[in-house]
Amino acid sequence: MESLHLCFHNFLSFHLSFIAKIFRWLFSPLPTIKRFPLFVPFIDAYISLLFRFSNLSPCILDLDDQTTIHFWAPNHRRYDKPNLVLIHGYGGDAKWQFMYQVKSLAQSFNLYIPDLLFFGKSYTTRKERTEDFQAKCVVQGLKELGVRNCSMFAISYGGFVGYRMAEMNPEMVEKVVILSSGVGCSKDQKEEQLKKIGRDPVELLIPAKPEDLHVLVNLSIYKYNPFKWAPDYFLQEFIDMISRTYLKEKQELVHHLLSNHTDCRLPILNQETLLIWGDKDRVFPLMFGYQLQRHLGPRAKLEIIKNTGHAANIESPDSVNALIKAFILPQSKDLNG
Repeated sequence: MESLHLCFHNFLSFHLSFIAKIFRWLFSPLPTIKRFPLFVPFIDAYISLLFRFSNLSPCILDLDDQTTIHFWAPNHRRYDKPNLVLIHGYGGDAKWQFMYQVKSLAQSFNLYIPDLLFFGKSYTTRKERTEDFQAKCVVQGLKELGVRNCSMFAISYGGFVGYRMAEMNPEMVEKVVILSSGVGCSKDQKEEQLKKIGRDPVELLIPAKPEDLHVLVNLSIYKYNPFKWAPDYFLQEFIDMISRTYLKEKQELVHHLLSNHTDCRLPILNQETLLIWGDKDRVFPLMFGYQLQRHLGPRAKLEIIKNTGHAANIESPDSVNALIKAFILPQSKDLNG
């Protein structure tokens, strides 16, 4: 099945590039006319439809007079299904990062998918930039949606947020799944890894130009480059619409993540925890997965996906979805749904 995803990516990437070049040729004689974004809004609308067809609707919650958080939540909650919260990382809002999870996981779970603060339509005027504050906002939003118990799947930066959420709310969070996250890395380890990557972390995580986005994608994905055939103006359109909103605040989130405070002693979670890692991860290499597993002890297990990089949710979605279902669902449930 994942080979079909790869073929589809290459097919879609090539044809979008071809169509984009035709439009560019048609409109190139009109350089003085402002060109409005076209392709990225179209794809964004398509992903929104995918979410809606998965029994999800968007909602915006005002947590207080300073903080607003956006969720995708079930149209009709099924009480015979467990609740599962999906927490995204950098690289766009929740829609773009979980497009390959929602259809499969919605068959087995009531999905709750927040946009973290400064991503998508979530925002605060408060000065907090900590993972703790992000976690508190997600939990408050879940409670306003009537969620009292849930499991959690978090990727990369979302893993830092999800870890704090599970630590601070053991009565709410039942099981934890973390994908390719540097939770527990020391400041020295982060600095050493950044030296190996050879890029400024802000430039890497918040690309400003197509070359930056290519570097991020090539670093995150092992099997293929989904933007291989995409022209630069398409990539710039994606960057301007998805990555450059709330720019200053996103930069502050990165700086906080790399600050000395993250060297503090990492608590051990009470919940059963599944760690998922791609064996070709170059952002947080597999050694960090083993390190976190040792820290968590016998209640944690590590599953390794072969020939997969950092963005396993995009590169090997079928494997990721199957591991989530097998870990969270009761054994009597049909895991092939």
